[in-house]
Amino acid sequence: MNVASLEDTLHLGAAELGVALLSSQEAKLIAYLELLLKWNKVYNLTAVREPQAMVTQHLLDSLSVLPHLGEVATLVDVGAGAGLPGIPLAIARPQLKVVLADASHKKTSFMQQALLELALPNASVRCERVERLRLSAPADAVICRAFADLKEFARLARHLVAPGGRLLAMKGLYPHEELLQLPPEVVLRDVIPLRVPGLAAQRHLVVMEVR
Repeated sequence: MNVASLEDTLHLGAAELGVALLSSQEAKLIAYLELLLKWNKVYNLTAVREPQAMVTQHLLDSLSVLPHLGEVATLVDVGAGAGLPGIPLAIARPQLKVVLADASHKKTSFMQQALLELALPNASVRCERVERLRLSAPADAVICRAFADLKEFARLARHLVAPGGRLLAMKGLYPHEELLQLPPEVVLRDVIPLRVPGLAAQRHLVVMEVR
């Protein structure tokens, strides 16, 4: 694995996204990717196995939402899997408090180890189904990536934010059909096209507000 090449791809891609990263943050992101590669051999955490593709499809894809988080101070990543997008966001914005939630023990074990090795005090892990997850205080926003359709996401996660809080869904193609099925408890605020450097596929961020 050519670490210098991965660092170049990350550095140039982040600059293209308008995301300013310190060299220490870039190093942590690459360390996270290396850890994911290592664990993936045994635990099958991601279908993406080629390091350069992981930089694009995991790191840069996660970072693409950062300019759209606004003043969000507390974020819950539901169905976090291997920690995407939550861990890259926690690395890139140290003042952001991130809760990483997943029902899979092997995935939460990986995330716990990643937080330990990467020294990320602003992130925590919960092994819990989304609908059973309870927080000490409502979060500003909940985010998901390849978790569920918009209706199901809203149904399962809206209790995690107070009225006025945001539900953020990372999607591929523009989700025309899913948007027609939104429950009355949430209001569509925006569908933002995301352009991930090096990725030809369409990406969108659906922004919903809980009534």
